[in-house]
Amino acid sequence: MPSDPPAAPEPAAPADCRACGVCCFSAAPDYVRVTGADWDRLGAEADHWAHFLGHRAFMRMTDGHCAALAVRRGAGGGPDFFCTIYAQRPQVCRDLDRSSPQCAGELAAKAGRIAALSGAPATPATHTGR
Repeated sequence: MPSDPPAAPEPAAPADCRACGVCCFSAAPDYVRVTGADWDRLGAEADHWAHFLGHRAFMRMTDGHCAALAVRRGAGGGPDFFCTIYAQRPQVCRDLDRSSPQCAGELAAKAGRIAALSGAPATPATHTGR
């Protein structure tokens, strides 16, 4: 009787969110909800970073990620994911804690997107606290 293939390893959160950025990626235009308090926190730049779909506001998405995310090359040559509005970011972003179950879910669902940017293999194991 053949055995089941081994389960994929659980993704590990990196030591620094800037080495990951997975939570900022989505093709959906309504991915990051912006509340009234978030809109106020964004201030005069709110229209630049967010937009309305119907009666609800969301962060703008560019190239498959939040428009506020800057993807740069880090010192070691890997990607550095930097939120350009970190102090003003929406509450939903503030509430996502590194290594939380929600973070692990983002890692498991989107590991391939970050691998494509970094040139690493497209597996959840790509995220190994380096």
